[in-house]
Amino acid sequence: MTMPSQPQLLLAILVLLAAAGALLIQAAAIADKHELPITRPGCPDKCGNISIPFPFGMKPGCFREGFEVTCDHSFQPPRAFLGKGDQGSPKTSTVYSYLSMTKILGNSSIRNMPVELIDISVTRSEARAYGAVASACTKNATTSLWKMTQTTLLAKDMDGAEGPFLVSLARNVFIGIGQETHSTVSRFDAANISLAGAGEEDYLVSCSSSLMGNLQLASNGSCSGHGCCQASLPEGLRLTGVSVLATPNALNSTMWMANTCAFAMLVEHSWYNFSTVDLYGNTTDVVVPFVIDFAIRNARCPAEGQQPPLDYACASGNSSCADVTNGYVCKCLKHYEGNPYIPNGCQDIDECKSPDLYPCSSDGICKNRLLGYDCPCKPGMKGDGKKGTCQPIFSHVAQMVVGVIGGFVIMAALLFLVFLHKEKKKMREFYEKNGGPILEKAKLIKLFKKEELKEILKNGNKIGNGFFGEVYKGHLDNKEVVVKKPISGGAQKNNDQFVNEVIIQSQVIHKNIVRLIGCCLEVDIPMLVYEFISKGSLEDILHDSKEVVPLDMDVRLSIAVQSADGLAYMHSKTNNKILHGDVKPANILLDDYFVPKISDFGISRLIARDKEHADNVIGDRSYMDPVFMQTGLLTEKSDVYSFGVVILELLSRKKATYSDNNSLVRNFLEAHKERRVAELFDNEITLTSNLELLHCLATIAVECLNLDVDQRPSMIDVAERLLKLNRYHKQ
Repeated sequence: MTMPSQPQLLLAILVLLAAAGALLIQAAAIADKHELPITRPGCPDKCGNISIPFPFGMKPGCFREGFEVTCDHSFQPPRAFLGKGDQGSPKTSTVYSYLSMTKILGNSSIRNMPVELIDISVTRSEARAYGAVASACTKNATTSLWKMTQTTLLAKDMDGAEGPFLVSLARNVFIGIGQETHSTVSRFDAANISLAGAGEEDYLVSCSSSLMGNLQLASNGSCSGHGCCQASLPEGLRLTGVSVLATPNALNSTMWMANTCAFAMLVEHSWYNFSTVDLYGNTTDVVVPFVIDFAIRNARCPAEGQQPPLDYACASGNSSCADVTNGYVCKCLKHYEGNPYIPNGCQDIDECKSPDLYPCSSDGICKNRLLGYDCPCKPGMKGDGKKGTCQPIFSHVAQMVVGVIGGFVIMAALLFLVFLHKEKKKMREFYEKNGGPILEKAKLIKLFKKEELKEILKNGNKIGNGFFGEVYKGHLDNKEVVVKKPISGGAQKNNDQFVNEVIIQSQVIHKNIVRLIGCCLEVDIPMLVYEFISKGSLEDILHDSKEVVPLDMDVRLSIAVQSADGLAYMHSKTNNKILHGDVKPANILLDDYFVPKISDFGISRLIARDKEHADNVIGDRSYMDPVFMQTGLLTEKSDVYSFGVVILELLSRKKATYSDNNSLVRNFLEAHKERRVAELFDNEITLTSNLELLHCLATIAVECLNLDVDQRPSMIDVAERLLKLNRYHKQ
């Protein structure tokens, strides 16, 4: 880049700004891609095109002490400045002085500007900012305009502690430009801003440029002392401020009077490239980039095993601490990237996304991992993909053998695919045969795929056997369910029966009837999915010898009332009359609150009003209507008889059995006839206050057990009478 004339200098600045902006946009894109946070939650992380990572920040609570940044929105785009713009903030002062050949004139002036940021890198612990260019230019035959720059990075804060910023010694270089020039850099004390040459300044470095009247000595790109000189800053300094001055070698020399300006600047290393055209330039408000080191000052890294202090800056768990000049900086650990000054700021690098930095040959497979990456060779090869040494494992003959084996494997895979296709076709045939398309359109219940029930149908989930098959317990859609799987081998015999259950129970919606959730039709006989009832069956509660569950009169009466209501609903309040056919305590399930639910429609019949004869006599003979067993004629009165037996078990807590000619029913009927039925009541409920209710229940049971079918009450009548008894009992 060149810096002689004002247009050229402005062009250089624009190029610099464009390049910096492009770098910032690219960095922002990378940050967004990896979603790496750069500042505290809720804090702004941008000022215009510049990212502002913590410990820097623009709002209270968003920056560490000394790292405040002011975002000036009066510019478009907004521009970022170090500090908050007051007298204690970092700034660059330009001291303008008109000099005659003999003295300093009285119209000198000082222009103070805040230090403007270009970008910030927590990885390198540095920030780039704009600095001014010092110059000495002839105005006329007797007067020249001198411009000295003084930059202070706030050596001490209001509490007297050293600030976080230092001029980078390694990343900056001092350059002087002119035909006959001697340029200097001095240490600058911010407390004494004055005219050139005044104040407390410590000499640092200087360089001289001389052409000795021979312009041919100057060479583009060379800063060896002919037209351009260059000097590095001394190592080991804590440099918080600098003063830059450019002076001609002789104020009254012909060479000085004939040529326009001399320049001097502290600038980022490798940024400036000398051009002979710059020897004839002029400058006003030209700025150049320089580099600032930042650190946590007046503190050191905690020793190994030592508890970090409360204000310890390295907040990320994947960060480390490194001591620097009068302080320390935080770094992400190797193979991590991000901001070590915020929690979770350092995150694992995906090395596989940066092949230029982390090589992996085309014969390798890049695999990211914590603290690095692996690059194993592809299958069939050996070596190290990182070093590019992958070679085939097998010889040519071996590869042929492997090829043949691979061919067999492929054939096996194809056969397996054919098998899967046939299996899917078979499941589809079952699905259609079992009425799947009809149920699917009707949307009565959910239709499960066979694969969805696979985990439930394991032996460890089996909880029992029903008349038609095995019962399993499991979870579907985060709910406990029961799956009833038909017994294998009975497909042709029982298929119609299971389809019948689906039709029946999809129409039954009652709080005292177990809800059918769905079914699987992709098998020969459909599998049914019911809601799971937690407390088990009434038979378990009444007759489990291992754990006797107390049942007072209120609970027993409630079970009888609600069970009767469920059966009455089935007999009279559905589109078609539904007969249970196997009413017994084992088919009355109870939830945690002892609410009964009628279950197991395994032998139900969907019977039209004009057809009431059943082909088969199926069910538990201990509860079965004797008339039904003799004639095979199943009616709603058959369910009434079975319910009468259930009432007897609730009253006596004794189990009905068929093997001894049902002694419970026989003994109860005889005792009722002889007016000594109270002898059979369960002692737990045989209280004086319950006797009237118990006799009423016994009377209902006896009516239900009448061998004359026409003399039995209907299930609706039984339900209404039990409901009245319950209301009376509660009063």
